[in-house]
Amino acid sequence: MPAVQFRAITRSFGPVEVLHGVTFDIGAAEIHALIGENGAGKSTLMKILGGYQPQTSGEMVLDGQPVTFRSSREAEARGVVLIHQEFNLADDLSVAQNIFLGRELGGALLNDAEMNRQAQAALNRLNVNLDPGTRVRDLSVPQKQLVEIAKALSRDARVLVMDEPTATLTTRETDVLFTLIRRLRDDGVTILYISHKLDEVQALADSVTVLRDGAVVFSGPAAGKTPHDLANLMVGRELEEMFPVKGQPSEKEALHVEGLDVPGWAHDITFTLQAGEVLGFAGLVGSGRTELFEGLLGLRRHTVGQVRVGGRAMRIDNPGKAARAGVVYLSEDRKGKGLLVDFQLRPNLTLMTLEQYARPLLDIGAETRALEGAVKTYGIRTGRLDVAASALSGGNQQKLALARILEVNPDVIVLDEPTRGVDVGAKREIYLLIQALAESGKGIIVISSELTELLGLCQRLLVVREGHIVGNLTGGELTEQEVIQYATGLKANARALEAAPR
Repeated sequence: MPAVQFRAITRSFGPVEVLHGVTFDIGAAEIHALIGENGAGKSTLMKILGGYQPQTSGEMVLDGQPVTFRSSREAEARGVVLIHQEFNLADDLSVAQNIFLGRELGGALLNDAEMNRQAQAALNRLNVNLDPGTRVRDLSVPQKQLVEIAKALSRDARVLVMDEPTATLTTRETDVLFTLIRRLRDDGVTILYISHKLDEVQALADSVTVLRDGAVVFSGPAAGKTPHDLANLMVGRELEEMFPVKGQPSEKEALHVEGLDVPGWAHDITFTLQAGEVLGFAGLVGSGRTELFEGLLGLRRHTVGQVRVGGRAMRIDNPGKAARAGVVYLSEDRKGKGLLVDFQLRPNLTLMTLEQYARPLLDIGAETRALEGAVKTYGIRTGRLDVAASALSGGNQQKLALARILEVNPDVIVLDEPTRGVDVGAKREIYLLIQALAESGKGIIVISSELTELLGLCQRLLVVREGHIVGNLTGGELTEQEVIQYATGLKANARALEAAPR
């Protein structure tokens, strides 16, 4: 008997139907992948399964019994638990307090000892060596992911929904998580795994369901389905080669950084970026890649010997000053730092160039025309222009964030995890945009945890380890094995201290 059955599920928001008769089964104690482009309906379907919103019509069956959950608490009481892409943890509480948050043990006085004991039991089930009294604030990202799983297991999860669980994990950490997921399956837990990483789906899933435009286009065994096959099903057409052909950088210097120090994160960072170059920064999580650029842009305390933009010496104290100098930065945290998700699309687009539209009163008509142009130029899919940024899918939010920083017509563009949480079709569109920007003479820096992305996009890679540039790789050195050896300290590159291009 299947663990979960969806029967002709529809969901409408006003006159707009976003799920169209979704029907498929999830087998008991299997790893079932759910994939699709941003906006395909995955999140809506999972919210229905998790009790966050009801279906408009159709039936959901759990262990052979029709169910309708009126809240996530009702779903959890039946063993259906969602682990969201953004962690739902309280930083200032302990691991045990987070695991029992909302269902604490004890009466007027909390039974901390018993909560610690049960939390430890849940952690032991995962083979996690973690003190349940540790504050979540002091945990690494992979440890927080494991706490989320322990919290789900403590709720006696029999159907565990995991949304992009490896988005912030390294290859090694992903392998550990996969081992854990397989162990949970073998223990009888049904896993519904949502991911944009199709190689993960191929490696992990027993079955796979593909949604496109709110409808099921494939549901069946994952065996025999290559990532290329799955990508074609998602986009409804033969997907061309993912990465565009790399261009050649010019001899013109776009950015030179010398002697950058960000206390606790980056030490004596020196590199040069050429106009027309796509330069990648690789490294393990915690290596200091993001922090060194936050320091360079004035978002963190830092010291620097010299910064040149287009050959001119600059002093950059804050992101506004950087943008005026021609340097922009797209944060890896698009919801927390990249966009004002509760604001409409128009103010999000023009936030960095507001003085162009306020002379002195705000010209809403000019802003609207700029938004219409951005929607067309960057392929931002939205039914209406007067919606909040939160109404867009993840991929379209990323396109809006890119359009915002490009409004200032910069010369140097720093992109931190530019395709995190973005589907395969939108990824290719972003890759083509990056290549077009480079061909127009702009210098592009890409920070990414996806080695395939860095190797496919970049003419050159700088590898960061423990806050130092340890590798400067070009040509035949641009391989996954080489990058990992530098990132893990197995190799040191003498050219790393001379990170300027050849």
